[in-house]
Amino acid sequence: MTRGTQPDLFVDNEQSDLSSEDSPTPEYRPDPDSVRAELYEILAEARAAQKLPWEPKKVLLYRTIFPQMTNWLPDEEGAQLRFEFETEIKRLEAA
Repeated sequence: MTRGTQPDLFVDNEQSDLSSEDSPTPEYRPDPDSVRAELYEILAEARAAQKLPWEPKKVLLYRTIFPQMTNWLPDEEGAQLRFEFETEIKRLEAA
């Protein structure tokens, strides 16, 4: 049994090709102020601690995501925050 020219009622012909070049993939851009606030919160927690305030898995997570999050900020600010975070982590690991 062939379908012939009968249209498919479950397909929107105008949007049937979702990978079309006409519909670009939206790009995610986080708010730099939100990123900055979260980074400063993590840094403040580290500065206030006498020893590592997090479980080893969370330390590993922060060591991974903190530098990545700084990439959403201006270069100099991101570099300064990375330096301050690493300084605090080294201090806490030595304690």
